[in-house]
Parts: sequence; C-alpha cells; structure tokens
Amino acid sequence: MNVIHLSAECYPVAKVGGLGDVVGALPKYQCLAGVNASVVMPFYDRKFTRDNRFETVYEGSSTLGNRPFHFTVLKEITNQLGFSLYLIRIPGLLDRPEVYCYNDESEQFLAFQVAFLDWIVQREERPHILHCHDHHMGLVPFLITSSYRYRSLANVPTVVTVHNGQYQGWMSWDKADLLPEIDLSKKGLLDWDGVINPLAAAIKCCWRFTAVSPSYMAELSHNSNGLEYLFAAESGKGQGIINGIDTEVWNPQTDPMLARKYNVRSVAAGKQANKEPLAGASGLDPSKPLVAFIGRLVNEKGADLLPGAIRLSLEKNPGLNFLVLGSGEAEIEDQLRELNELFPGRYHATIGYNEVLSHKIYAAADFLVMPSRVEPCGLNQLYSLRYGTMPIVRSTGGLKDTVIDIETPEGYGITFTSLSVAGICAAIDRAVALYPDTARTGTLRKKMMGLDFSWHQSANQYINLYNSLY
Repeated sequence: MNVIHLSAECYPVAKVGGLGDVVGALPKYQCLAGVNASVVMPFYDRKFTRDNRFETVYEGSSTLGNRPFHFTVLKEITNQLGFSLYLIRIPGLLDRPEVYCYNDESEQFLAFQVAFLDWIVQREERPHILHCHDHHMGLVPFLITSSYRYRSLANVPTVVTVHNGQYQGWMSWDKADLLPEIDLSKKGLLDWDGVINPLAAAIKCCWRFTAVSPSYMAELSHNSNGLEYLFAAESGKGQGIINGIDTEVWNPQTDPMLARKYNVRSVAAGKQANKEPLAGASGLDPSKPLVAFIGRLVNEKGADLLPGAIRLSLEKNPGLNFLVLGSGEAEIEDQLRELNELFPGRYHATIGYNEVLSHKIYAAADFLVMPSRVEPCGLNQLYSLRYGTMPIVRSTGGLKDTVIDIETPEGYGITFTSLSVAGICAAIDRAVALYPDTARTGTLRKKMMGLDFSWHQSANQYINLYNSLY
C-alpha cells in the first residue's frame, strides 16, 4: 500500500509544533509495519535542506490564477528518516526559511497543493491513500473531486487529520480566482460562513477524517471555532486516534542531548544528574523540586494564566523552582521575563524555541505543567512521562485521554479542571506536597516510564483505517 502524507511540517526538516513531530514519526512506524509511506512537504531554506543531499525527480510549471510559477520536486536520497521524503520548491514562494508568518501564506500552501497534484496526476503509479494533515493541505480532497484537471485522481481515498481545529486557513472569496478551474456547481463545498475555509472543505470532501485523540474528536462538535455543526454532521466518518511519540528520538537511555542518560532503574540518580547542570545554568537550586512549562505562549495553551500562577506558587512555596521555555504572544513573553527579576535563583524563563534545551528540561524537571484551554492531543505530557517527569494537566482533549490522576490506583499524574490561576496553583501545591515522599515518587516514576505511548499501536490504527478504504 502506497500512502502519501501531505504536511506543512515534518521533524527534523521543519517543526513549529506537534504537527511536525507527528509527521516525522507516523510514516516511519507505518513503514516498519509494511506500508510504503512517504511525506511530501514544502521546501524551506533551513539547516536540514542545506546539510542533506537531494535529487530532482520532477520539474513542472503551473499557475496561481494568472501568475505562472515553476516548481521542482526534490527527493532526499539517503532515506535517513525511515521513509521517503519529497520537498516541493517554488522560487519566490516555497524557498524561504520560516514555515509560517508570511503575508502570502494562503498563496504558498495553495501553490504547494496545485504543484503536488500536477506532479501526481501525470505519474503512472497512483497513491493508494492521500493523507492530508491540517488545513494547509485541506484543499486537496476538494480539488481531486471538483477540478477538471485532477479528475483522474477522484477515486484515490483521502484521509484528513485534524491536529488543531482552531486554525482553518480562511481565505476571502477574491482569492477564488487563484484556484485551478473547478466545477462551479461544487463551489459551495469551499464555503463556510461566507469565506473559503480549507479545513471545512477538507471535512466535507474527504473520505474519512481523524482527530488526534478520542476526546478531542468529541470536543470538535462543540468547540471548533465555528465548525461545530459541520463536525457534528460529519461525525459518522470521523475517528479519534491518539498520537504516539517516537521512542527512538525520545528515549532517556540513548538521548545524546542529556548530561547523563538513565533508565527506569536509575531514574532518580539520572534525573538529579541532569537537574544539577540545568539548575546551575539557570541559577536555580538543584535540591528543590523543579516545575517546568514547555510550549507556545498563547491563550490556547493557558499561557496567559501562567505569569499569575507562577508568581502565586513561588510566593506560597519558598522551596519551589520554576522553568519556562517557550515563545508566543509578546505580552505573555514580557510578563514571564519580568518574573526573572522578581524571583532570582528560583525562576528562569527562556523565550524562544530550543529543541536541545527542551530535552534537557524533560530529563531534569520533576513536574511539567500544561494548563491548556484546548489540547487536541498533546505530546509534551507523553515526552514527560517517558522521562519520568510527572505531568500536571488540565483535563481536556488528549490530556484527558493520556493522564490519570494519582488519587486513583492506576494513576501517575496530577489533573485539574478549573481553568484559572487558582486551579493551576492548587495542582502545583499537590506536586509540592508529593515531592518529599521519595518512595512514592520513585514508584510513580517507574510507572510513568513503563507506559507505552509509542507510535506502534496508533500507526496500526491508521493502517486499519486505510485498509477500510482501499
């Protein structure tokens, strides 16, 4: 079975969030299970593309409205990721360093989808499944069923995975002229609430869609930024499949980014050996419990509540350290920087994205807090469990599906429901109270590290879904 994954991100080529981690791992585990899975994504001028070798497998020309463009399909030649990787390069559109943030983002991803389909439609070998990730690739299911140019692909099953339904790729109707010629009787499939909505079009036109956890699939019908009715109406072709993690990349026994590697038997000594250099670099006391936050500093992640919750927790608990790693809204970043001055020696914030530092924090921290408003799946809590770091999570979406509270016999994390500073602080207070109980903490760490959130099971669920269509 030949499966093509279409995505704006794929680790380690280009990653902004969890989408990159998923698309960098799921195809690899599908290949291990016997599926010929590959990834096609935009070309970005980044370290991976500069440091690795590619061959040109196709060159073509197309148009974006009346604007002609040339594109090149490049293939990474060593198969080092465990699957075939293809990049589509379009001079002036898809040859820039950043994944997002450009004013012509709609044109970038539309041009990518058109170039991809122009390439695939002329190939003798047809894919058995097209797997589109998020709204950036959401017009593919529409175009292969509604554009005359791609009609020969109409019988190729399409699967759409919703990683975050809050972002939908809205475009005004004045950009409709950028699309290839379509059957005008199907124009309404593009529309939602008076604009072109690629995510809505994807859900309407795909054969099946998935969300990245069962709980998030249920939540989409009542919290999806205007698409609630659509998700409810199309729920019969939806399925929630929890994300996994790449246990080869995220493995404290082999992680080259750690000060000391460790396993379930040496977790206490290993975490302390990692905490000491990290605390030293951050000006913190390695003998104190360390709570961390890693992620985007946006309201969706509950980050607007973080400055107040951190301040109150540090004032209430003089024996507590706190680390933050993330970037996002400028106001939140500024508030978190200000705390550096208020709590020297007890708190440190690093504003930005740093993959190496994130690994070091997972290994060193005792607790990881995730006060999310919306969390479709969440990967950070899975990374923390893998490293023996207890997650403190608000029970929503995938966090609800993957973290069980320690007050139940099978539990291994701390959960809360109140989306407030008080709710976060109460959960952190529980963590502080637990920390001195080294016997219980040790038992819980071993339980955490023994959990299996690898991609093997999830990859097989996707394969079963493909088999039901192909």
